[in-house]
Amino acid sequence: MIVVQGITLGFLLPSLALWGSSYGVGATPTALANARDLTACDTPSAAYVFRRDEGHEHATVHNETATVDAPHAHAGGHSHPSGPAKATLSESDSHPPPPSYWTLDFDSDPSEKRYPGFMLMHVLAMCGAFFGALPVGIAMRSVNHAWHGASVIAFWALVIVGCASSSLYRKLTPNMYEGQVHSKQSYYVLLIALVLTIIDFAAGIGRLIQYAKDVKNGEAFSFRALWRQVVLKQDGRSVFGHHGAEYANLVVGEPEEMELEDDIIKPHNGSRHVVFDDQHEEDRGSSSEDAQWANHDYPETPNSERTVFERLTRTNSHQSHNSDETLNVDFGAAASAAPTKSFARRVGSTIFNVLERVLVFAAFGELTVGIAIYLGGCRGYRINVCLAHVIKGGIFWCYGLVTFARFLGSFSNLGWAWNRAPKGRPVSAEFVESAVIFTYGITNVWMERFGAAPGSPFTTKQIQHISIAAMYWFAGMVGMGMESRRLRRWMSAFATASMNPSDRRSSAVAEPATYLASYNPFPALCIGVTGIAMSAHAQNYVFQVQIHALWGYALAGFMVMRWATYFFTWLGPPRSILPSRPPSEAVGAFMLALGGLVFILSSEEITIGAMRMGHDDVMMFANAAVAFTCIAFCWVMAVVGVKAWLTTRSLQGKVSFHDSA
Repeated sequence: MIVVQGITLGFLLPSLALWGSSYGVGATPTALANARDLTACDTPSAAYVFRRDEGHEHATVHNETATVDAPHAHAGGHSHPSGPAKATLSESDSHPPPPSYWTLDFDSDPSEKRYPGFMLMHVLAMCGAFFGALPVGIAMRSVNHAWHGASVIAFWALVIVGCASSSLYRKLTPNMYEGQVHSKQSYYVLLIALVLTIIDFAAGIGRLIQYAKDVKNGEAFSFRALWRQVVLKQDGRSVFGHHGAEYANLVVGEPEEMELEDDIIKPHNGSRHVVFDDQHEEDRGSSSEDAQWANHDYPETPNSERTVFERLTRTNSHQSHNSDETLNVDFGAAASAAPTKSFARRVGSTIFNVLERVLVFAAFGELTVGIAIYLGGCRGYRINVCLAHVIKGGIFWCYGLVTFARFLGSFSNLGWAWNRAPKGRPVSAEFVESAVIFTYGITNVWMERFGAAPGSPFTTKQIQHISIAAMYWFAGMVGMGMESRRLRRWMSAFATASMNPSDRRSSAVAEPATYLASYNPFPALCIGVTGIAMSAHAQNYVFQVQIHALWGYALAGFMVMRWATYFFTWLGPPRSILPSRPPSEAVGAFMLALGGLVFILSSEEITIGAMRMGHDDVMMFANAAVAFTCIAFCWVMAVVGVKAWLTTRSLQGKVSFHDSA
């Protein structure tokens, strides 16, 4: 719990820089003051006058003179100053912040009643629920742990404490932020969590009813069987009927972590032989791998996951140990006995698992919104700037944590931990990255003009951001195309077309070893180019330029580290199903998370507030961001470690390892 609370501080403390940096809705920035001083040319033909880089102003035309009537120069997001960056605060940015919950709790008259303890209790309880109990519960669910129910109870107990303390705080303090949506959005998140809990509880009731029916139909009652079927979600009758408890806990499936032997993973000198046939290429390409994997010798133990197939096909396995025919018989017998999930049930299970994990990221979003409201930030026209920095920086921050989890071994069952997928040919991690980048680009290329007056010219800032969005759009499309197996097979026709027709039908073409992994540079390219471009983003103040350069270089560093990972894994493609953990990827994950956090801290309110308080020191921002990122990485390691420990304990057979060097 101490580690969990530590990582919540990693989310919480960076946003404390908002303190003292909030603006009232009627605040007048420097750019607006300058814009109102603009006048038109002396000639009546000058109908509109715009500063070259102002955002989303609209003009009002007069008979003699045209003046700019701008609600705010920042209405659409970042302003793009036309002059050189200033080293000191202007008078308009030096005014004190408006009252907020923070000033009410810590800067008000000590004789007045204040209740910061309720807010602290709310923060600790909700962070403990969503960043502690929820991740542990997800890990327990993945292995059907008996104490999963206890984690659910702990989650809702913490939520109740958090909601109660928040309600008391709001009743005892005046409303310091009109129109805030944090409470409403948080209840939506809790509603999703409640629906998932109800579904889980209903499934448990269904298993209990089914067990009661089995007992009524003549099955002997025992607390062990009740616990196994209702709580652990295990049913030994599914494959073997009533053949005893020996097979009750056997799992028909592949172990997640086991190294392939050299003679299996390097058939024909490491190359996989494939017949180029559009209809059956993929099936034939993977059949030899599956056959050798399934028929590989493993020590037979009563609790081994392999015992299901070993005992069913002992005779056939000894007669034709490495034949495809034996493979078909073995899996056919098991498939006919094992229960098959319907398509709808698989889809429902996938949606459930995705929503359960999304709750953690939704809680992070609500945490940032709550901090902004408590400190009185992001008011009025500055909401667009806050959203841009928090959303985009939060995406980089969260994906940096996910990338570090991949480095540790998460998603190794899909081959996303820089390893070889244990079974099948799942979609690559690079395809998912490219799809996310494509989705971001195709949506944001149109959103940059939100708030602009119809017919108004494009500003420099708009062109900059639209260009970046277009890069994400089309680079993401190229990245998805590179991950298409069918497209790559079509591209192979350029080489196979030179073969004799008889050879194309009779001989197999060996794929290079690099086909075992994905080496797609475009996701990292998009992030790195974004960082390089934003490091040169013009700002009003020198300190803001330096902070933008800091996170820009961090994102560029991620690009370099990801390409280093590709280079070294291209020289030696992964041949084991165990995570290879390239060190360059760990550094890249750190740079990505660090860049995202500094991205959030580079928001206008935070940087100007730091300048007002005398904290405009780049080293301070960099060191604080590095420290919080390290705390977050400890949290990720703790969560991944808990799941790995639970998975290890749930394995029925002990897995042995050997040195492949």
